[in-house]
Amino acid sequence: MRFTNDHGDYQFTNQWFEGTARGVWDQLMPDINPTRILEIGAYEGASTCYLIERQARHHDIEIHCIDTWEGGVEHQPGGYVQADMSAVERRFHHNTRLAIGRATHRVDLVVHKGYSDFELSRLVAAEKQNHFDFIYVDGSHQAPDVLCDAVLGFRLLKPQGVMAFDDYLWQESLPYGTDPIRCPKPAIDAFTNLYCRKLQILKAPLNQLYIQKLSD
Repeated sequence: MRFTNDHGDYQFTNQWFEGTARGVWDQLMPDINPTRILEIGAYEGASTCYLIERQARHHDIEIHCIDTWEGGVEHQPGGYVQADMSAVERRFHHNTRLAIGRATHRVDLVVHKGYSDFELSRLVAAEKQNHFDFIYVDGSHQAPDVLCDAVLGFRLLKPQGVMAFDDYLWQESLPYGTDPIRCPKPAIDAFTNLYCRKLQILKAPLNQLYIQKLSD
């Protein structure tokens, strides 16, 4: 299925962002007003386009997107989400080009095609510590990957910056039930517990969790 937004020509095949994050972001973005943004997991660019449209109407922005465009376990044969990931990647570039073309301020979009542990490590090595105002973690849903994204992302987040975790309660459908290593919640809980003196939890709607960095 293909649907259009108010502009009528974005190419999105789902409404995941609209159904989960958008309502929270409509309230959150005026408060944090990010100009340096990092997304781990970009898919078709729905959240990226939202951020470009909203933030680049006020000022220049820098936005980094990390994705392999290979899909996760849920996109593999037999998974519950079937998608042509090459087509997904093409839609990401189509959609973000449209959003940038409409922006009234400069948009510096940097696409990092690769695994998040490698790409985040490269950003750390490039001295991007404490660089980003807002980080959105929505990549792999496997607990070890999510924990790695959280720890490395925290290094890149500036003090008072906000990190959002999507799919907090996501569980993979398996024949033998839930596997705690194959869902994000245990990793997010471990991260927030271990870093409890360096962050505060801002919001915890059903399927997301938002933290603010207090210190390194």
